Amino acid sequence: MYSKTQTSFYRRLYVAYLVDSGINTVPAIMAHTGMPRRTAQDTLAAMPEITIELVNEGGRFSIRSWGAINKKWIKEHLQHVTDVLEYR
Repeated sequence: MYSKTQTSFYRRLYVAYLVDSGINTVPAIMAHTGMPRRTAQDTLAAMPEITIELVNEGGRFSIRSWGAINKKWIKEHLQHVTDVLEYR
């Protein structure tokens, strides 16, 4: 159905969207998505690979730059992204 590359990319987009929406700690991301801790941590750590720059302030993340990512696209396609990932 969807490749690991695509789901990984969508996961990063979704987590960036959550961080930007105030769901910006690993426990909050886990609670909101059902994602395992390690997956949440690895996803946050991998953001620079898709040009998203995060700031970590004592476990609270914020986005410094979206880089080449269009955050408007994420919001417009959020249902599709969450359907592909099978997250809430």
